Amino acid sequence: MSQHSPARMRVCPDCDGFPVVAIDTGIRLPDGTRATLHVTCRRCVGTGTAPAVRRQEVNV
Repeated sequence: MSQHSPARMRVCPDCDGFPVVAIDTGIRLPDGTRATLHVTCRRCVGTGTAPAVRRQEVNV
């Protein structure tokens, strides 16, 4: 049986992999559409992933 390799990147804990969201401002533009703001996650800066964490081995 083959072994699975661990994932190199993990999902960002702050945004859960949804790094960019559109927030409705409540304002309607002249053409009838709504004005929205596109906001990115501060921790992952819009990538949706966080770097893998290195674990230190403890020798007892």
